[in-house]
Amino acid sequence: MNIKYTAPNGEKKTYSKKGFPTKKEATQHEAEMKAKLHNPGQIASIASQRKQTVASYLNEWVESYARVNLRPSTYDGYKRTIANYITPYIGGVALNQLTPAMVDKMFQQIIGKGLKPSTAAGAKRVLSVALSHARKYRYIETNAAKDTLTKFGKSDKTPDPYTPEQVKALMQRVEGTVWEMPVILGGLYGMRRSEILGLRWRNVDLENNTFDVSEQLPFKVPPKTKVIEEMAPPKSNGRKLPITELARPFFLKQFAMQEAQREQAEKDGKPYYDNDLVVAKPDGSPISASWVSSQFGKLLEDLDMPHIRFHDLRHPYVKHMTKIFSLRLMDSQAQAYPDARRKTRGACQLHRGGQNRSSVRPLCNRKRFS
Repeated sequence: MNIKYTAPNGEKKTYSKKGFPTKKEATQHEAEMKAKLHNPGQIASIASQRKQTVASYLNEWVESYARVNLRPSTYDGYKRTIANYITPYIGGVALNQLTPAMVDKMFQQIIGKGLKPSTAAGAKRVLSVALSHARKYRYIETNAAKDTLTKFGKSDKTPDPYTPEQVKALMQRVEGTVWEMPVILGGLYGMRRSEILGLRWRNVDLENNTFDVSEQLPFKVPPKTKVIEEMAPPKSNGRKLPITELARPFFLKQFAMQEAQREQAEKDGKPYYDNDLVVAKPDGSPISASWVSSQFGKLLEDLDMPHIRFHDLRHPYVKHMTKIFSLRLMDSQAQAYPDARRKTRGACQLHRGGQNRSSVRPLCNRKRFS
């Protein structure tokens, strides 16, 4: 499609565009552009838009929209997708000249480099959202990412999640290791990785056998961070979960282990960072979410267990079964509450002995247990 028009300075110019999915859309666009190009006030705006490239628009969009409206992790993912899988292929194309054929070619180039189809599909999702906003702003007439022909198929299949039996087996095999508490919280309670790493003892109530998931570890904690000043809100609304008879010993054991680590650090003259975290490094500092993701795969390989992501411990079926199990236990615990209370007080008395030299606040003295 070519439209000849006269610029405000009297210069003869031609507006051209191709790659329309149908003749009807091409005819409609031609009619709209003829009306605009015969309006001198519209010509300067059109000329400015024609100079905007896909890369310049996406870079502006990801900062003005994604950074403000999306979660930090989603913003970071969008930014990496744009930089790695969109800009290198179509970044130099004028935004209003982008066609579905160009986007399809981008997908083929991504897959042709040996990357997974899901990578190309992810690039399509980000590009489609960005172009839908450009269309609302009238920067473009159509969304080129929505009219592509590439089919991504299902070759990049997500591993099957663990059955409850496999989760139980994993719990048994990590007992006594650094993975014990993360697997308990992920497998039994369906907690997200950052929720586990951000759970603090102040949100654990062993007297009433509940704990609150009301915060999570902030996104992208800098390497070698020792002290967390402020937590981030959880992805979903905060929730209160029961400490079941199955899980309770693990909470108590985790607390006792951290007490021992604190006392050992004091004896060795080394610092201990009191972040109040339920899951932490031996010196009390936070564990990075990326470490959990990368090392979990190695753990499963060492245990000769099927590969899954740590996130897959949250599989709905496992959570559903756990929820039923937990509700039943809550009923039984409610009836036996006085006994549970005595056990908690007994544990506090054990911790009181020989703790005068430790800087830790005893579990029984913290506000939630008073």
